[in-house]
Amino acid sequence: MSRHPKPLLDAEKSLEDVNKLEYYVPSSIPPEVLAYASTLDQLGVGKAGKLGGLILKLEKDEVSGKTAVKQQYSRVPLYTQRALYLEEALPSMAYMYIISPSGGILQGDRYRMDITLRREAMAHLTTQGATRIYRMEKNFATQIVNITVEQGCYLEYIPDQIIPYRNSRFYQIANLHVHDNATLVYSEMVTPGRVAGGEHFDYDICYMKTVAKNQKERLRYYDVAILEPKKRNMGAFGVLEKLDVFGTVYVLTETEKVLELYEEISREIRRVGGFSGGASILPDNNGIIIRLLGSTASEVRSVIFEVVRSVRKVVLNAPFSGIRKG
Repeated sequence: MSRHPKPLLDAEKSLEDVNKLEYYVPSSIPPEVLAYASTLDQLGVGKAGKLGGLILKLEKDEVSGKTAVKQQYSRVPLYTQRALYLEEALPSMAYMYIISPSGGILQGDRYRMDITLRREAMAHLTTQGATRIYRMEKNFATQIVNITVEQGCYLEYIPDQIIPYRNSRFYQIANLHVHDNATLVYSEMVTPGRVAGGEHFDYDICYMKTVAKNQKERLRYYDVAILEPKKRNMGAFGVLEKLDVFGTVYVLTETEKVLELYEEISREIRRVGGFSGGASILPDNNGIIIRLLGSTASEVRSVIFEVVRSVRKVVLNAPFSGIRKG
C-alpha cells in the first residue's frame, strides 16, 4: 500500500460537495457581521479564487511510527506543505505549515479548513505568516476552522497573528471536537492593524467564535470575542486599555491533568511577565483558557509559546524548542 497522502476525498466530503459555495459558508453568520452584506461588483462570493479549502487527515504510520498525512485536499488560496519532523525529543511529531499564495483575505472570501488527527497522531500546525484581512468596500470575509482530535492524539494549532486592515470585516468560527482522552492546544491572536502604516483599530469588525465538544457531542466550552473598534473604544477601561494585542489560548486535555497543568501554566506565564492576563480552569475541568493582552504580537506570542512548553511538559514529558520559520 502506498504511504503517500491520498489527494482524494472520503465519502463524507466528495468532490461535488467541496465545489459548492454552501460548503464554505458558515451555517449561521452573526447579525453584527451580516450588517455588512452586499452584492459585490467584481469577484463576488463564490467566484474563482474566492473559496479557499483545506482538508487534512493525519494518522500515526504503522511502519515508521511517525505522524503522516493520510489524506489531503487543497483549494488555493489555502495550501499546506509536506510534514516535517523537527523535534529530537518527539521524532514522531509532524510539523506542518499552512500557506496562502494570495497574501491575505479579501472581501467576499470564504475559507474553510478541516483538520483531523487519528490513531495516536501528534502534530504542530501553524501558518506561514500573519493572516492579513485586507480593506473591504463591500461585504465581509469568513473562515471556518473544523478540528477533530481523536482518542490518544495530540495537536498544537498555533497560527500567527491576525492583522485586520482599515475597514475590514472578518468572521471566524472554530468548531473543535476533542476526545476526552486527547489534547488540543488552540490559539488566536489579533493585532490592532497595520500600525506601521498609521492604522490603529481602524477595522469594522473582527468576530471570533469558538465552540468545543467532546466525542459524544457534549459541550466543553463556548466562547465569543467581538471586536468593533469603531463602535466601542478599545482603549476604554475594562476593554484593552493601553494594550493593543489580544490573544487567547484554549487547552483541552484529560481531566486528571487539568489542575497540574493549570498550576504549571500559571507559574510559567507569571515568570515571563510584560503582559496582562491569566489562566482559568474551564467548567467541569474541561480544560484551561488563557487570556492575554500585550503591547506587541511578539510579547503575546512569547507567552503562547510558554503555554505550549508547559503543556508538553505535563502531557508529553517533552520540551518545546519553538517554531522554525524562514
